Amino acid sequence: MILNKKYILLWLFAAGFFTSAHSLDFNSQMPSDQLARALTADMSHAELLGQVLMLGYTGDLASPEIMEWITENKIGGIKVFGWNANDLSVLADTIGKMQDGALSNRQKIPLIVATDQEGGWVRHIKGESSITPGNLALGASGLPYDSWQTGYYIAYELRRLGINMNFAPTVDVYLNPLAEVIGPRAFSQDPVQTGVLGTAFYKGMEEAGVIATAKHFPGHGNADEDSHGTLPVIPSDREFLDKNDLVPYKMMIREGLPAIMAGHLAFPAITGDMKPSSLCPVFLKEILRDELGFEGLVITDDLVMHGAQYGNKPLPQVCEDAIRAGSDFLLVSRSPPVHRQIWDHLLYLIETDKDFEQDVRTATERILKVKLDYLKREDHVPFHPDPLGIDRDIPASGSREYFFGQAARSTTTLKQSSFPLPGDSRVLTAGLYSDFRRTGTSFFQGNSIRIPYSFDSREKWQVIDSLKEQAAGYDYIIFSLSRSQDLRILKELEDLADKIVVISSLTPIYLNEVPWVKDAVAVYGTGIESYQAGFAAVRGDFVPGGKLPINLLDSDESVLDLDLP
Repeated sequence: MILNKKYILLWLFAAGFFTSAHSLDFNSQMPSDQLARALTADMSHAELLGQVLMLGYTGDLASPEIMEWITENKIGGIKVFGWNANDLSVLADTIGKMQDGALSNRQKIPLIVATDQEGGWVRHIKGESSITPGNLALGASGLPYDSWQTGYYIAYELRRLGINMNFAPTVDVYLNPLAEVIGPRAFSQDPVQTGVLGTAFYKGMEEAGVIATAKHFPGHGNADEDSHGTLPVIPSDREFLDKNDLVPYKMMIREGLPAIMAGHLAFPAITGDMKPSSLCPVFLKEILRDELGFEGLVITDDLVMHGAQYGNKPLPQVCEDAIRAGSDFLLVSRSPPVHRQIWDHLLYLIETDKDFEQDVRTATERILKVKLDYLKREDHVPFHPDPLGIDRDIPASGSREYFFGQAARSTTTLKQSSFPLPGDSRVLTAGLYSDFRRTGTSFFQGNSIRIPYSFDSREKWQVIDSLKEQAAGYDYIIFSLSRSQDLRILKELEDLADKIVVISSLTPIYLNEVPWVKDAVAVYGTGIESYQAGFAAVRGDFVPGGKLPINLLDSDESVLDLDLP
């Protein structure tokens, strides 16, 4: 039975939870589930709608437009993207001002401020924030404590900036070697190991006061395309999903996971159509809520992504479909005019469609419950971060030493013929990243060649010719392999096989295309600590003990079938 707003407030008043309906706000003293219910019952239609919106904003500062959305429309969340975080002190000040705007509203409900700081490859908050070896490195070291500590350090730094939700950990199971958009963002191909490390990561973030958001439900690891640019079609049937992708979620839900992000993924073998899982009640209501028993927040991946554009519907209709399917928070990174179109459409539905109104009311109550559980805790830093303290707090004390140790624990020998290399070897280092090249020249005598980020066929052969011309003057070439562009160069160096040593970062799947490589180690990350560990292993400073958390290198035949000119 659904109780209306008046009866809920009268019941709470009679129970003595507050003396006047007008005194009810976020700081009222009552259990979080009851206060969430009471606040929701006390909201207008517009206030209900505001809470289910998480919007992006442009630039470094809080523009008048986003402040209006916060103070007038009372939106529930803000998403911080990389373009908002060029200066961390400015970001902290901006977040404080946005929270001031939210706390000035009638019910004094703070914003959820979210970002993508997965560690490793995906790191929207840059500057001096920690660069971790990444999830696949955590799978290679295999230690839950490493995952806990990584989650803690990442969350500690975010919380100092005023960010209280992180779209992490990524618990997609690395099932398809062509899942390059996931790749090193995954922990493992083993669903149980993924669940163990994902749970430890989430618990580390929770200790630092940040709301963890596991993603991308129901699982992106068996996709061969990127949902940013298209709708990936995943062939998994329900039995396969149960035995693989859903395992980490089952484990983490039992441990109290507060939030899950729904991916834009099609599973025609399960649903019989091409509707994205983020817009499909089969996944969000029947599987996630009813079968897995999840009671926390469901957040959409950004609804402007191509994977969410099902049936060429306009964005306001997509947002409606997401709510009806079972989502709570709508993440939208469009400009204010598009936000206004979404607002007008959804507000009309709340006022005219009782079923939709109840969906929004249920979503708002879940959002408030999580806010009350995480944002009222006294042991956390306040909503107003200290911009002057950012240089002191970021990177977190001890984090760089820790992440070097973690990178070393995860370093994995893939092929070994020539290394460890003598310390006096003359070495030519070749790679995209400047940290890789600088680290190489600090470990060995020699020089370096930069591989461009992108290049046409003519530029490709210029790099290859330069490497071959200089090879005679060096004992070895240490080559950085982290992406398909690097592979285009490496495939043409087979005649230098006796001199080539590969340090693979990110996913090591590209080695399948160069079976002639005799020496290779994997470090999984692109931070300086990962490169230091890789070069130290090649020089013989320690014996790598990491174990490859994927078996994508077992076959003698290529599993990639890449067409690389």
